[in-house]
Amino acid sequence: MENSKIMIVDDDPDLRQALKLRLRANHYDTVNAVDGYSAIALAHKEHPNLIILDLGLPAGDGFVVLDRLQRDDKLSSIPVIVLTARDPQGNEQRALQAGAAAFFQKPADNAELLEVIRATLPKTAMGTTLPS
Repeated sequence: MENSKIMIVDDDPDLRQALKLRLRANHYDTVNAVDGYSAIALAHKEHPNLIILDLGLPAGDGFVVLDRLQRDDKLSSIPVIVLTARDPQGNEQRALQAGAAAFFQKPADNAELLEVIRATLPKTAMGTTLPS
């Protein structure tokens, strides 16, 4: 069975590394993008099963990335979990309305984040095929 691939989009190298280690320990493959521009290009190249997205990014903030993902037929079905240091007041509702599956403020509770990742990942990505 192939591991689900999660793309981490964050400009903080320490956070990317910590998330990568946590996700790999839970049998997920990871790819990283450091800004909004590379996030879209990498999503096209890697076809991740899920994206963890920061809102405060260079070269297109997270809302721009969410909008571009939603408008792209090849990427619009990828679930996005927002993980940001921004105040949830206003940003959480805006992110969910823009298509995010979930919103977490940094630092996120690891167990809760992993639980939401498992619940959010498409069932086909976890090795079980949905009936057609």
